[in-house]
Amino acid sequence: MPQLPEQFKERMRAQLGASYPDFIACFDEPPKRGLRVNTLKIGIDEFVAHSPYSLQKAGIIDEGFVIQGAENVGKHPYHAAGLFYMQEPSAMSSTAFCGADDSGLRVLDMCAAPGGKTGGAAARMRGRGVIIANEIVPKRARLLAQNTERLGLPNAAVICERPDRIAAALPGFFDTVLVDAPCSGEGMFRKDETAILEWSPEHVAACAERQKLIMESAADCVAPGGAIVYSTCTFSPDENEGVIEAFISKHADFSVEIMERLYPHSSCGEGHFVCRLRRAGERSPAPSARRIPELRDKAALAAVGGFAEDLLENGLPEGALVSAGERIKLIPRDMPAEVLSLRPVACGVDMGEMRKGRFEPSHTFFMAALGAEFTRRIEFEPEDERLFAFLAGNTVPCPENMRGWAAVCVKAGEGAYPLGFGKAVAGTMKNHLPKGLYINR
Repeated sequence: MPQLPEQFKERMRAQLGASYPDFIACFDEPPKRGLRVNTLKIGIDEFVAHSPYSLQKAGIIDEGFVIQGAENVGKHPYHAAGLFYMQEPSAMSSTAFCGADDSGLRVLDMCAAPGGKTGGAAARMRGRGVIIANEIVPKRARLLAQNTERLGLPNAAVICERPDRIAAALPGFFDTVLVDAPCSGEGMFRKDETAILEWSPEHVAACAERQKLIMESAADCVAPGGAIVYSTCTFSPDENEGVIEAFISKHADFSVEIMERLYPHSSCGEGHFVCRLRRAGERSPAPSARRIPELRDKAALAAVGGFAEDLLENGLPEGALVSAGERIKLIPRDMPAEVLSLRPVACGVDMGEMRKGRFEPSHTFFMAALGAEFTRRIEFEPEDERLFAFLAGNTVPCPENMRGWAAVCVKAGEGAYPLGFGKAVAGTMKNHLPKGLYINR
């Protein structure tokens, strides 16, 4: 058992009463690892049928599982293809509460890194609507963007901004705001000794004050009839019910719709608190926002259109093509132009760039869940050594008659899922996987 702070144990003993012995006994057990199937790319049953891991239902969301006996999960081709996301099981409760199964929603994930809740909400939105994922720490924002790329979220923007600046730029714009608030991390004690070392009553109090400030900004972002989903991975009442009570006392137009605590001794996972607050009023279209100007360059439009027609069976899906310097992006038409003033890290699908009059695609384009099959692709079984050669940055063989850009895919049952892309020349697929994504077994 880890060496838990005495003041923490005293508070939990008073908080839990008769169930405290069961709670404290959990710390002699190993932490549970969770896996969420990315339903943007693969069906739940299909993934389970071909999973290389032993899975058990987590019982929190249909796409959530407990994974057992898996090492080096991040090096598996299914992970590289974005077919699943490793997420602590009880943290999936925020996805269950967000209600993001309406494809027209506008969602803000205020404290989004590393991206589990953003990915879960976007999958339930079926890649439609708009989801803006924010992370104030630049390094973590870049990690967030990498995960949204791997998961293939076509409707997401990643920004790196203070909550109050988001609220000032997009007041009342969102149907749902997720606030997975920075907290004292008591739910991390079983798997992270650093969280124990950093814990103190003063740290808990400081976290609660910061959480209250973030919630003020969240309130300004929510449209009438919309919701805030507040969550933490801590057990402290000051950071959970206390924050909600303080918020309600200042915002009479919000009410608690549902609230739940998950403890490691009575539920699956390390523990979580989640609460959905509903703002009064009829749900109506969010206030109009400026839209990002669409691409007008006829040559670039023709080049991108020809590329999509050649490589995608159904052509490009609905969206706006916009330019960012030489790069061309496909974004939702409802993506607000205000995003461009909020320190954007990524926006929509980075299609690629124009070079000397020619269009060259990007890795992001091949990873995006665009709802279309690639007409040119090569497929490998997940244990094929040629696939691991590609993931390590090497060329791989392809049919002699194949020419041009093509997806490189891993098979899972009847499906084939892109890991990246290359250019086919005379029986060889030249590797265009970004160097930072190379995987060596």
